[in-house]
Amino acid sequence: MSITSFNHSWTVRPKVSPYAQLQGAPTAGEPVTLPHDAIIGQPRSAAETVGGRNGYFPGGVFEYSKTFDVPEHYRTKVVRLEFQGVYRDAMVYVNGTFAAQRPSGYATFVVDLNPFLRYGEQNTIRVDARAHDDSRWYTGTGIYRDTRLIVSDLTHIPHDRIRITTPDIDTDRAVVEVVTPINNDSLHTVTRIVDTVIVDPDGVVVAEASSPSTVRSREGAPVRQRLFVQAPSLWSPDSPSLYMVRSVLRDGTDVLDTHDTTLGIRTLQLDPLKGLRINGETVKLRGACIHHDNGPLGSATIARAEERRVELLKEAGFNAIRSSHNPMSQAMLDACDRLGMLVMDETFDMWTEGKSPYDYSLAFAEWWERDVESLVAKNYNHPSVVFYSIGNEILETGDPLGSTWGRHLAEKIRSLDSTRFVTNGINGFVSVLQDVVQMMQANASQAGGDGQETGGGVNDLMNSAADFMNQVSASPLVTEKTEESFALLDVAGLNYGDSRYLIDKDLFPDRIIVGSETFPPGIARYWRLVEDNAHIIGDFTWTGWDYLGEVGIGRVQYADEAPVFEAPYPWIAAWSGDHDITGHRRPISYYRETVYGLRHSPYIAVFRPENHGRAVRPGMWAWSDTESSWTWNVADGTATSVEVYSDADEIELIVNGTSLGKKPAGRDHAFMATFDATYARGDVTAIAYVNGEETARTTLHTAQDDVRLAIDVDRSVIRADDTDLAYVTIHLTDENGVIHPGADRDVHVVVTGPGVLQALGSARPDNDQPYGGTSHRTYQGRALALVRPTGAGTVTITVSADGLGERRVDVIAADQEDRSAADSSGENGSSDGAAVAGTGEVDVH
Repeated sequence: MSITSFNHSWTVRPKVSPYAQLQGAPTAGEPVTLPHDAIIGQPRSAAETVGGRNGYFPGGVFEYSKTFDVPEHYRTKVVRLEFQGVYRDAMVYVNGTFAAQRPSGYATFVVDLNPFLRYGEQNTIRVDARAHDDSRWYTGTGIYRDTRLIVSDLTHIPHDRIRITTPDIDTDRAVVEVVTPINNDSLHTVTRIVDTVIVDPDGVVVAEASSPSTVRSREGAPVRQRLFVQAPSLWSPDSPSLYMVRSVLRDGTDVLDTHDTTLGIRTLQLDPLKGLRINGETVKLRGACIHHDNGPLGSATIARAEERRVELLKEAGFNAIRSSHNPMSQAMLDACDRLGMLVMDETFDMWTEGKSPYDYSLAFAEWWERDVESLVAKNYNHPSVVFYSIGNEILETGDPLGSTWGRHLAEKIRSLDSTRFVTNGINGFVSVLQDVVQMMQANASQAGGDGQETGGGVNDLMNSAADFMNQVSASPLVTEKTEESFALLDVAGLNYGDSRYLIDKDLFPDRIIVGSETFPPGIARYWRLVEDNAHIIGDFTWTGWDYLGEVGIGRVQYADEAPVFEAPYPWIAAWSGDHDITGHRRPISYYRETVYGLRHSPYIAVFRPENHGRAVRPGMWAWSDTESSWTWNVADGTATSVEVYSDADEIELIVNGTSLGKKPAGRDHAFMATFDATYARGDVTAIAYVNGEETARTTLHTAQDDVRLAIDVDRSVIRADDTDLAYVTIHLTDENGVIHPGADRDVHVVVTGPGVLQALGSARPDNDQPYGGTSHRTYQGRALALVRPTGAGTVTITVSADGLGERRVDVIAADQEDRSAADSSGENGSSDGAAVAGTGEVDVH
């Protein structure tokens, strides 16, 4: 078997009607390399009908096409094409003939090409993809995940059907059961041999097995082998040890097929007395909900972008990701395995009740079972996957007949994979939404109103009346109406339902709870509940990473402004992430890290002085209007306030040598001390005290007047293939590397050598500039360039800024052998000696 990337040599264009071709030759497609998002480069407009939900992007139908050679010898092969994600309603044509369809935008599917191929000739694949008012966030459109061409002998191992489990593990050995299916598509009965070898993390063979199997024509047969690994290295978030299982199919001495599958040996246990245990140790889930887009890349799922997100989320203290509200990409699952990130992989955002006019609910009844099968096949051999979520805020969960859909989903998953746990992100308020609406209409009628909803729908209600929503979630009405939906789960996922955490401990003693989606500002309260209660196994914040669409739900709104749930154009991002869309950590991230007990240095967050004294309108996805900076374009003497996040007993704040006194912090004071201060150029220092003794201090410095351009690349050596990216962070700093947040200007990027500028952008949430150009304005002193290799060699990235000259950095794009040599030579990705920029923050421990 050969499995090769099919990402190159595609073209894309807007869909052209066959009748339109009568009026002239259709427009030629634009050459693209997959994964690709056809929407991210389209012009945005305030007039778009979907509005801010989709980031003011248009919808559209796009046609992808690729012509490729099919050798004559493929006539005796099985030829398939795997699509790991096409958004949405994909229609696949081979040589002009319909070959496959997939309504879901997130399901992996495989197309059998043999009936349509012309052997010894050029063949053409065409894929139509579309999006229009079918989601509640930015989805993008197109072949946005990887494609692979799979060519097998007639007798072969199906590429995604090997099943590996570890049913019996102790300190001395692990039993590894490997089920390797053989498909015989030939006209003859055959006997073949399956060899299985397990290789440990150090590359040493630790177990082997060999089994013959006779398979009749046009049938399949599973080969089941039990192998034993001595003194196994266990996989966990803190120690993600990975073995490799090599499966070889042979006919005598002739090797017909080879597959390599990662293996993580670990045990899972779950109960209300000890919570979730991995390898016998209780693990509390420090979780991040994330959407599937990659910021300036749009929805394009380039492997390095997925890996970088996992890296940065883990560095920030998260140990779990909820993929909301759709199945996670294979690339991100691979990264979670390698880096030790637990996964809650989610099926759908809706079942039969739609949330957008043209969403997946139109296809759910016919396609849900095949899409669940696809999800499980994708996840089965990934040790990072611990939970399957069967939905998010599903309206049917409050209805007895509707909840039967949940039973179908849960039992289908269990029939395919009994080794993980099933949950569902249930929002009690949404589950009884129709009851609430009827009560509101009745109350409005009694009060003389018309009972009509105004504003932004359910999200608006959740944001402006979170306490009311929480009261509804804890009500007997929700208890009764959701009991059946919760009963069919292994873990009760509660979206914005913390009011039920302790109630359910009494009402349902065996119910295990996870905060599957929670408001960011409440983390100190939520995490205390998680720490103090074994039956609450974790918290997933909305969100760990900012995303496109649902614009402005996390922005700070002031009381002197008219309340508007959806931010106006040109807003593009939700602004609710611990990380912004470029991966830069925001103050809430450091606060959360402190709450988790992972950070012990005080963190200083300064309110914007220009907004001092303005009353804030509550927003449940919004953090404070702060930045970790002591550089502001206001006059000395301007009043402001300072938040200091710390787990210490007390915090002392010192501004330019003058102490503003000490204030309590730590767990009993929500890990925060707030000071009134007067801004003046210089420095501000926070000192942490435990039992009266200083334990750490942090200082922010004002940037000097000079503004300099600095660049920093994440890695100096990258893979010479389309799955990698070099991330080049562009900073505006002073001579000491302190960021100038108020000196924003346009930066210009030129890439030479075997690479292209894939995207250029900033984290600005109300950005009116596209991400596909060669120039972009910085935001708070930062911008990000993403460079994609096109071959092996030295890629030179030159960055210039108005009035600041230019900086240059070289990145080596290399094959595996060349990368190893370059890594050992000490390459460090320096940028012409330019300072690597920082925030001006200094920690002393």
